[in-house]
Amino acid sequence: MSLAKFEIFSTVVELGSLTKAGETLGLTQSAVSHAIASLESECGFTILNRSRSGIQLTSNGERILKYIREILKWNEEMFQEIANIKGLEVGTVRIGTISSVSIHWLPEIMKTFNEHHPSIEIKLMEGDYDDVEQWISTGSVDFGFVSLPTLQQFEVMPLKKDRMLCILSEDHLLAEQEEISFAMIKEEPLIKSKKGSDNDLIRILKENNVTPHIKFELSDDQAIISMVEKGMGISILPEMVLHRVPNNVRMLALEGENYRTLGIAATSFKSLAPATKKFIDFLKSWLSAN
Repeated sequence: MSLAKFEIFSTVVELGSLTKAGETLGLTQSAVSHAIASLESECGFTILNRSRSGIQLTSNGERILKYIREILKWNEEMFQEIANIKGLEVGTVRIGTISSVSIHWLPEIMKTFNEHHPSIEIKLMEGDYDDVEQWISTGSVDFGFVSLPTLQQFEVMPLKKDRMLCILSEDHLLAEQEEISFAMIKEEPLIKSKKGSDNDLIRILKENNVTPHIKFELSDDQAIISMVEKGMGISILPEMVLHRVPNNVRMLALEGENYRTLGIAATSFKSLAPATKKFIDFLKSWLSAN
């Protein structure tokens, strides 16, 4: 079995398409199909089911995927370590991220990092908290941005506290309040992020014994803000998300101290490849200066 076949299989699963995997790897769809068929022949069982709706992992394919990704990870780390010994900077850093980090942190961080380390490639996978946790668990990314606490099996590194604020339209009866209590929130229609992005909100409401009256669940922060602007309800979002709030939307503090703690998580920080460790060091340095 070759590393090339392992990489093709892993990429097909990651992208969910033979065609997309071929485009990413610079191969024809026929070459990708042949590599998968060859790998299945060597394994002695089917690893992917193909249908008009796409490809799906078989149970056997799922069982071997984690080992294949671990092999690819260690191969990449060995490649980077050899280059490191020779005084070269090479490698790929795979990062799981959430939209607020992608918008506010990563553009400047990646631009500056690339200026200092042009031979290190950065690959991003963006999703919600649940997605990032899954990608870390399966080895799809080297590390990911998460809201703490996260899964117990991860090693974590806290980075920044981000205030949770209540937003409502300027015409709302509570708009002139200096602070919003949780007793007030109980009575209001709440517009919240979809499951997987609402971990911080759910935690805060649970801590304050609030059963919310949920009116809408949306996947896009700007859509939530627009709904609030039109008086469809109130919402609670991280301050970092509220960078383009219209003038007719009020941002008010919640009673008490309510934050989300942004951090990064990995299965093990010690075992990360040199390029990934270098990026994390740069990330921490950038955050301390900004």
